[in-house]
Amino acid sequence: MSTAMPAANWVITGDIVTMDAHRTIITEGAMAVVGNKIAAVGKAHNIRAQYRGVPELGSAQALVLPGFINAHQHLTADRLIASAIPDNLAASSAIFDWVLPVHNHVSGDDDELAATLSLTEAAANGITTTIEAGTVAHPDRVAKAMTTVGVRGAIGGWGSDADGLPQSASVSEVIDAQRQLIERYSSGGLVEAAVTLVGHNLMSDDLVVEAADLARATQTRLSFHLSPTPDDSNYYLERTGCRPLVHLDRLGVLGSNVLVGHAVHVDTAELETLVRTNTAVVSCPWAYLRLGQGVTKCFAHLDLWHQGGRVALGCDTENAGDAVDALRAAALFCGLAKDTAQDPTQFGAHHALELLTIAGAEAVGMADRIGSLEVGKMADIVVIDRSGIGWLPPSPDPILQLLWANGSRSVSDVLVDGNLVIKDGNCLTVDTESLQEPTRQAAKRLVERSGIRPSSRWPMH
Repeated sequence: MSTAMPAANWVITGDIVTMDAHRTIITEGAMAVVGNKIAAVGKAHNIRAQYRGVPELGSAQALVLPGFINAHQHLTADRLIASAIPDNLAASSAIFDWVLPVHNHVSGDDDELAATLSLTEAAANGITTTIEAGTVAHPDRVAKAMTTVGVRGAIGGWGSDADGLPQSASVSEVIDAQRQLIERYSSGGLVEAAVTLVGHNLMSDDLVVEAADLARATQTRLSFHLSPTPDDSNYYLERTGCRPLVHLDRLGVLGSNVLVGHAVHVDTAELETLVRTNTAVVSCPWAYLRLGQGVTKCFAHLDLWHQGGRVALGCDTENAGDAVDALRAAALFCGLAKDTAQDPTQFGAHHALELLTIAGAEAVGMADRIGSLEVGKMADIVVIDRSGIGWLPPSPDPILQLLWANGSRSVSDVLVDGNLVIKDGNCLTVDTESLQEPTRQAAKRLVERSGIRPSSRWPMH
């Protein structure tokens, strides 16, 4: 007596880049999606025979990949002044003359709109999971945007007890707000919360220790910014007599549930600390080049990766990475790795794809759910259309052709949690045309409230 197969949402066909433990690529393959999970992976003729009459995505020419993970993205007001902060300013001027005034005047409507725009762009570029970097004034509104777009993500509030910053508060107030957010968005959901601190020199020892305790007690992640420039090291050396990551290790903060944004300017002892404590790092290479932060002089992320450390990739903000495009970031990371080592054998496109998928998922603590195309995992899937001129002639190695030649412009369809979010390059969940004028008006109002003075170096007529 035969057993009926459960009804499937989709059958997705193409060459399946599984990113499983063996990095298997199934040519002429297919997957079945049942509910929000992957139910079967194999050769197309077998999957079709098992799941007859199920709607199909992809084609014989398609390349099918796990959804990309953007492990560090600011889903807030920066989007409403995208690519507006001049790129010839000192970091202090960009922060105090632009970033802080904008964050001081951002509304809940602004945060939701900005996040909707960023996440819609991200989804169209194959990003299915976004880890918010922790400078949001209205995290519930960002969570609403994630739900509206239909993507996976993690949110966090602005965590700082430093004087003079937007949304700064006492240690107890910051911790209480973070605890309440975690209670509203528990781990494992499509949208979850984590403990997020701004970091740098904007968190006291008391705050970071209590935040680490909260993250461990609630079995969530702790993230913060640290050492994109030498400034943090100089501050910690002066205050504590040791470098930032060494100091945080002595406080008992670091561990496998900790995600450090940046950690560009770190020394040998700090690298050893990251590896020993199993602390993960997010590299946002476009931000470091855009801001001139010295990554070509000190590309410690390659050393961390070589030593078995945990590394993920991020796109940062729309004024420090600008494009919400994970494949673009992966290609840059790969190029930097080859060039700074002056050895093209050090790191390649396949390694970069790992950082975007299974290694990125592991770094953010989600590898049990996402990051590879395997039975039982969540159906976060990207379909790449290889019918365009950029794919002719087809390379014997499609990963090279994707990363170096075509990138996100070839993304055609994107599923998140089994739901189709992007079809033929268009977002099904958000009417992007209807956002045009509201976005222009919201940006204008935010600029007026914050008192910043956007200007162009070129006269416009």
